[in-house]
Order: sequence, then C-alpha cells, then structure tokens
Amino acid sequence: MGMGDERTSHHSEKTIRELVNRMNRIEGQVRGIKGMIEKHVYCDDVLNQIASVQSALNGVSKLLLEKHMKSCVREQLQAGDEEVVDEVLKTIFKMMK
Repeated sequence: MGMGDERTSHHSEKTIRELVNRMNRIEGQVRGIKGMIEKHVYCDDVLNQIASVQSALNGVSKLLLEKHMKSCVREQLQAGDEEVVDEVLKTIFKMMK
C-alpha cells in the first residue's frame, strides 16, 4: 500500500466518541454472547443476540460511511482525486456481501 498506510480520518471528536461508544456496546454484547455459549444457552436466543450485534455493526458502518463521504471523500474529490470514488465503491461492495 505504501503511502495509503499513513492516511488518517478527519472526524470530529463528537463523531469519534459516538463511534467508540457504539463499539464499546458491541464489544460488551459479543462478550455476552460468548458467555451465553459457554453456559449452553438455547441456540435460538444466541442467534438472536448475534443478529442484534450484526445490526449494531451495520449501524456503525453506515454512520462511518456517511461521515467518510461528507469529509474525506469530499475533500479528495475537491482536490481532484477521482480514484477515491473507486475506493469507496469497492468498500461499499464489500459491506454489501
């Protein structure tokens, strides 16, 4: 990757806090699911918790994608970097798998 490794996001502290808070909640949910499995909790209940975590992660992805489009991508397009469009599309397609 080379120079790409050095890139950083340009999000506000408020956005960073919101993303970190959401990830902390998800981290707690994942730990809870592991505990459920260890305690032999009924599979359907575990599967519902996993679906809940997947939904929460999708929410984080959507928020991050929105912020990325409105800051980093906008800035790169204004600077004449058209390649950013392909980069974002590739990422969106991965998200949709």
